[in-house]
Amino acid sequence: MLLQLDIQNIALIDKLSLEIAPGLNVLTGETGAGKSIIIDSINAILGERINRDIIRNGKEKAFIEAVFDYDDTYINDILEQLGIEAEDGNLIISREISLSGKNTCRINGRLVNVSALKQVGELLIDIHGQHDNQSLLKTDTHIKLLDAFGGEAVQKCKTEYSEVYGEYKSIKSRIQGLAGDKGEIARRMDMLKYQIDEIKGAKLKRGEDEKLNKQRQLLANSEKIMSSVIEAYGLLNEDINGKSAMYNLNNALRELSGICRYDEDMVPVSEKLESVIFQLEDICSDILAKRDSADFDPEELSRIDERIDIIASLKRKYGSTLEEIIEFYGKSKKEYDELLQSESLIEELNDKLSEIVQKLYEGSKRLHLERQRAAAVLEKNITEELENLEMKNSEFKVNLIYSDNQNSFTKNGLNTVEFLISSNIGEPLKPLNKIASGGEMSRIMLAIKTILANVDSIPTLIFDEIDTGISGKAAQKVGEKLSYISKNHQVLCVTHLSQLACMADNHLFIEKKSNDENTFTTVRYLDQKGRIEEIARIIGGSDITTLAVKHAEELINSAVIFKSKN
Repeated sequence: MLLQLDIQNIALIDKLSLEIAPGLNVLTGETGAGKSIIIDSINAILGERINRDIIRNGKEKAFIEAVFDYDDTYINDILEQLGIEAEDGNLIISREISLSGKNTCRINGRLVNVSALKQVGELLIDIHGQHDNQSLLKTDTHIKLLDAFGGEAVQKCKTEYSEVYGEYKSIKSRIQGLAGDKGEIARRMDMLKYQIDEIKGAKLKRGEDEKLNKQRQLLANSEKIMSSVIEAYGLLNEDINGKSAMYNLNNALRELSGICRYDEDMVPVSEKLESVIFQLEDICSDILAKRDSADFDPEELSRIDERIDIIASLKRKYGSTLEEIIEFYGKSKKEYDELLQSESLIEELNDKLSEIVQKLYEGSKRLHLERQRAAAVLEKNITEELENLEMKNSEFKVNLIYSDNQNSFTKNGLNTVEFLISSNIGEPLKPLNKIASGGEMSRIMLAIKTILANVDSIPTLIFDEIDTGISGKAAQKVGEKLSYISKNHQVLCVTHLSQLACMADNHLFIEKKSNDENTFTTVRYLDQKGRIEEIARIIGGSDITTLAVKHAEELINSAVIFKSKN
């Protein structure tokens, strides 16, 4: 859902910040006040093309920012692909346009290109009207919507089919890898053989690299170690002018022992010192053993360096750790063995594939039958909705095509789906994107959205001047349908009709103002009194009469009653 929209330096808008509420948000105002500018700004956020001429006169840059909340795993998948961290269902999208033609786009602060905006935007907002980014015009969404409309029956068949289809794709991929170009396979086997032999020849052991590094550190510092050992032993136990630590300690013990018979307090002190001397003798023995056993071989250091270099070379090629190299070896060995036995393995896989194809075929037929049932109900319901919207001669058709070609399995089975429409008697059924009239298109989209309201995952819908070419009863029906859809979606509607405006949960009034220097667009939320005055203006024009005010009040009251019952 769109939570906030900030616009700076776009056409007549100097600086505008809007908080968009849930429910049905209606935008009204005089022609030319700037309603289309707001829709254009939203389109820019959705990745649509935008002309730099839209930048406000005298400004170098324009800026649009929108804040959304969402609950759609598809959006998280796209964000992950783009390297953008999802932030607890919140999304901030911004776009800056400069006179130089440069576009700077960001999603959650991360720089992205315009196509990324479009990829994310089409999952957040659907705009119906004079713009062409409507999701229902994209044929590949039709099968998704039909399946969602089909409910549990279709979803159960599709889940079963998808599981088998995943296995089918995996087996096909393995067969293609094994039955590819013979020369390419031979080259692949040569490469694998070289890699396997190189790793095998190294005779790697887990943890070996750490052990080698410790040994190398010891050998590389052998001279320093031996020098320190000799020096320490000399200080502790070699008589150098009678001043070794052991000599001094023994002298001290002799002095203390001589006075113990006179002073009993010195007995424990003397005993402690004697214990220290014993410990020091053990220490000296250990140091001496280390000194006498030292046998540092320079050639051993060379051998260790050579081994470390071999392991480093393997790490550069096959993995950053010994575990990764060993894992790479296992995978390569498995692939090599498969290629070596490719003919028998291909035969085995083909037998398995034949079984899978039969399962897929049966699953696709079941899925097709469920889709047929769903399509019949969908056609009936949408045709009835079109009649309610005063398009009584319209016909809606779900063109559900089934291909019996078992080589054309897709993730959707063997079906393709396209929604077709005929607006008038005698006109042939044609794709939705071939409808010429913008107002007609909007009503058709409204009828479809009304039926699919509970399964359509796009949270925000915008209807831009959906009232083109309608009035009276048709306008009332359109308002009622918008109110119904807004129970499950956030809806923004730009309108010039009182029958639509009266259904608003939130009414935004777009106004153009001027001072001595500039003309600019403002937006304000209308309270009850303001709504009555605005709807009265829509009914009667600039001269608001008592009768127009009374009519406006009646429309709003009728809308309240309708919404309370539906």
